Amino acid sequence: MAKPDKPLESYASVQTWFKSLQEQSGIDNPAADPSRLQILGQFCEYAELDPDEAVAACLLIKEGRDTKISIKGRRRMVDLIADFQASGEVSDSRERAKRGNTVRSFLIHNGILLQSGMQV
Repeated sequence: MAKPDKPLESYASVQTWFKSLQEQSGIDNPAADPSRLQILGQFCEYAELDPDEAVAACLLIKEGRDTKISIKGRRRMVDLIADFQASGEVSDSRERAKRGNTVRSFLIHNGILLQSGMQV
């Protein structure tokens, strides 16, 4: 599976996520919890997308028109997150939920509205 080609912190979408976590959630230093970037990195490898591509995969961009959320793209991402959440060697249901919630948080703070999905 493809890995992001630069540090995750350098992607615009990750910077947006961290800034939004600070402003909206009151988290002083989102990078202080290394599990956020670790989980996002694992998801990016699983999905074969870098963080910016994951956000873009949920958008419908047409020249000369406003960018909108792609219903199909968002559905594909929801399915990818559910598969990622259920995959791996994580047996604890709380840890599986954290994996999905972290990725959903990343997308939500980048303007992609999602529902919580599977909580196995």
